[in-house]
Amino acid sequence: MALIGWILSFVFLFAGLALRQDMPVGGSGALSALLLAMAALACPMVWRDSPLGISRGQRIAAALILIFSAPVILLPA
Repeated sequence: MALIGWILSFVFLFAGLALRQDMPVGGSGALSALLLAMAALACPMVWRDSPLGISRGQRIAAALILIFSAPVILLPA
């Protein structure tokens, strides 16, 4: 399970950094911030000792909220 967390953390981190570098579409800054937050939520090293009393289920729920809020950010204003 930790291996999956590391893989997802690196994928989200590199995707967020690449999107922040290019900024191709409107709302990409917010999407980049969401991807970097997902990288923090997926990193097993940060959450190994369960700091702040945040459980795995709460992290998964926060990650799903971030994923499902991405289309709302990309809607034209």
